[in-house]
Amino acid sequence: MLEETLILCAFAGLAGFIDSIAGGGGLIQLPALFIVLPPQTEVPAILGTNKLSSICGTSVATAQYAQRIDINWQVALYAAIPAFIFSSIGASVVSAFNKDILRPIILILLIAVALYTLIQKKFGTEHLPKLSRKKEKLYATLIGIGIGFYDGFFGPGTGSFLIFLFIGVFGFDFLRASAISKVVNFSTNLAAVLYFGTNGNVMFLVGLPMGVCNIVGALLGARLAILRGSTFIRTLFLLVIFAIIAKFGYDTLRFII
Repeated sequence: MLEETLILCAFAGLAGFIDSIAGGGGLIQLPALFIVLPPQTEVPAILGTNKLSSICGTSVATAQYAQRIDINWQVALYAAIPAFIFSSIGASVVSAFNKDILRPIILILLIAVALYTLIQKKFGTEHLPKLSRKKEKLYATLIGIGIGFYDGFFGPGTGSFLIFLFIGVFGFDFLRASAISKVVNFSTNLAAVLYFGTNGNVMFLVGLPMGVCNIVGALLGARLAILRGSTFIRTLFLLVIFAIIAKFGYDTLRFII
């Protein structure tokens, strides 16, 4: 098991690095868990272990951004609190529905996000908040409800969707949108860890070493994002989105066929 854990730790470090900048860490870490762990490993245990590792990196990335970036905490908290609640709700009803029917819808949304970001060259390159404080509270709450439920129920691309919404709806730049998305992501990850943990579906001997490596990756990624700024994050964001589209496209075709 030592060899498998070391391999997973390497993937966790890369996932933490990517996720701290542009989201999409689950695209790296979760498939690695499914591939490397023994075939008889139960799916809930894999998902719970993934969330344990992820929250380690997300917490550190959040702290890094908070120390160096002027985060709009009103937006962050108004989104994070309902996201925590609805992530738990999403996780609790996941077994009641066939979530694979969501794949085509999410694929279309991801393609729209990628095309819009490509066409709008200045999208997210400048920090130009455009909402009143009252509207910020309202829209942040709605985003927290929607994305929180999605992350608990399905999950892939949550961080990237958050970044896109904080730019498109609020007028934030990529750097501040990424920072706020980490706060919300921490909230949804915490809800998931508590849910899976209370049901005994976390493999701590694997998840904790992965979490340490996820922290290292997140530290490096957050510092690089802060150093290089919004243009760098935009480039990586697009790469992550295209990677998620490719994964979703493959899964959707396989599901249809």
